Parts: sequence; C-alpha cells; structure tokens
Amino acid sequence: MNRAAIGMEQGIRAPGQSHAEAVDTRGLGETLRSLYEASIDKQPIPDCQVDLILKLRRKERDQRRAN
Repeated sequence: MNRAAIGMEQGIRAPGQSHAEAVDTRGLGETLRSLYEASIDKQPIPDCQVDLILKLRRKERDQRRAN
C-alpha cells in the first residue's frame, strides 16, 4: 500500500499531533458528499449559468473548427 493510501485510511496529522487527534479525511469527505447530494446536487442550474455554459461550448466548438 502506498503512502497516499495509508494517509487516506489513517487521516492527516499535523507534526506532533497524536493519531487520535488526526483529521479523519475519509469520514469528512463522506459527510460532505452526503450533504452535497442531499441539498445542492438536487437544485436546478440557474438560467444565467446555463447561458454561460452554452456560450463556452460554442466558443470551444468554434475554436476547434478554426484549427
């Protein structure tokens, strides 16, 4: 198992911090994901943001055609 995987399982510790005081990154990530999916992820995209996305896609398409 590589160091990154070990760090994700054990959490992140600051120098001098005990393992019990380490931040549980996996638990924190799972909590944030569930909150996001329960609230923000279900909301519709506002029209102004849809317009911006469409403008970006058109600009990217035009740039691909020019090259």
